[in-house]
Amino acid sequence: MALMIGIPREIAAGEKRVATVPEVVEKLIKLGFTVAVESGAGDAANCSDDAYRTAGAEIIENAAQLWARSDIVFKVTVPTSAEVGLMREGGHLIGFIWPAQNPELMQQLAAKKATVLAIDALQRMLSRAQKMDALTSQAGVAGYRAVIEAANAFGRYFNGQITAAGKVPPAKVFIAGAGVAGLAAIGTAAGLGAIVRANDTRAEVADQVKSLGGEFVKVEFEEEGGGGGGYAKVMSEGFQQAQREMYAKQAKEVDIIITTALIPGKPAPRLITAEMVQSMKPGSVIVDMAAERGGNCELTEPGQAVVKHGVTIVGYTDLNSRLAKQSSTLYATNLFRLSEELCKTKDGIINVNMEDDAIRGLTVIKEGVITWPAPAPKLPAAPAKAAPAPAHGHGGGGAPASGGKTAVIFGVAAVLFLLIGAYAPAAFLGHFTVFVLACFVGYMVVWNVTPALHTPLMSVTNAISSIIAIGALVQIAPPLTEGFDRPDGWIRGLAVAGIALTTVNMFGGFAVTRRMLSMFRK
Repeated sequence: MALMIGIPREIAAGEKRVATVPEVVEKLIKLGFTVAVESGAGDAANCSDDAYRTAGAEIIENAAQLWARSDIVFKVTVPTSAEVGLMREGGHLIGFIWPAQNPELMQQLAAKKATVLAIDALQRMLSRAQKMDALTSQAGVAGYRAVIEAANAFGRYFNGQITAAGKVPPAKVFIAGAGVAGLAAIGTAAGLGAIVRANDTRAEVADQVKSLGGEFVKVEFEEEGGGGGGYAKVMSEGFQQAQREMYAKQAKEVDIIITTALIPGKPAPRLITAEMVQSMKPGSVIVDMAAERGGNCELTEPGQAVVKHGVTIVGYTDLNSRLAKQSSTLYATNLFRLSEELCKTKDGIINVNMEDDAIRGLTVIKEGVITWPAPAPKLPAAPAKAAPAPAHGHGGGGAPASGGKTAVIFGVAAVLFLLIGAYAPAAFLGHFTVFVLACFVGYMVVWNVTPALHTPLMSVTNAISSIIAIGALVQIAPPLTEGFDRPDGWIRGLAVAGIALTTVNMFGGFAVTRRMLSMFRK
């Protein structure tokens, strides 16, 4: 018999998200499930009861009835003790649980003989788990919203402008932490025209920062900050001191600071001190995205936007709820992808396969038995290292030719050219000279070029190589001098065909070049 998925209304203060949306309800029904939604569950996310009914869901008027009837409950926020009390014994719960921070909740759920899948416990390093990664999807929304909140509190344009009333300089934004939320903030701020700088303890994200239009600010201290699973680790005291000095310098220069730094299982690291806040220009803004875990700024007040030392410090803990429709849609999609993995037979029956690394990582309680934390997943062996590429172009692999070998080659070539010059007809020498020069130029501008440049370069050289059209035009032109015979029909026909083909090549080459160059322009 097909299982019922229940969607209760979120009761956490200020929470506007809902665990699924009407568009995803239709997909869940196609997997064989029935879906029930508590009345009003999606109102704050612009998902009405009528929209759920149209999608095929049943609307249940009260939470107690919904929890009692549901085989599987989808939730956004951590369930309260009262909600666990409503849960049917042996049921399934999927949502954010944070087992390390909620040991009492884990015991209550285990007492219910429940099977609990914590979306926050997903093994994020597994590539096929990315479609279920709700932490990433929600962090991206929060990073975007953080920039919007900063723009709302800031008293100027983000982009620079020159008007009749005067020049407006662009805002300078510094983003501490370039994880998913930080990268989303970088892209949004750069898109609004601000000068964006960013820092992260993980050196490998520097290229990502630059690709989004930001400048990576490096801490002058050598230490790797990757902590596994996409998170940063706690850094040494020496690194932290150098980092504080860098932050102090940025605080004096920038207009907006957005902090995103979090370390799993630990309070948010303090990055911005009261002295740094005091050194910022009046009217500056700090958006502390880590406010829920204590905040990266010493003066942050979680859930509030306050003004201290002339600086607005935004410590909202509901950034995702401020974009409730978007957050809910992405979260619902993550849970649907998880449902696909649990119900591969599409008959409305789930299989919590503990042999599957992705499902095992999510499962924190299985039929009343606490299975958290999960063992490390079995990652595939690293591929064998490829042979090093040749130093230049396509030339045969291996080390470059020695000086002696090069001298021999040039010597042989010189002798060959001497023999040709001594015995070849005079008419042949002119054509041969052009051929040799063409080979040399072709090698220098095509063969010997870095492969990364081949696509845009070849489109241009193809167009330029169409100079052969001139030769074809000569063949079909009338004679210019006495004794110059007109070509026969075959030669004239081939010349016309050559002109047609080289015309396509010429115009096509420049068209492709223009299109590729436009890809690199904003």
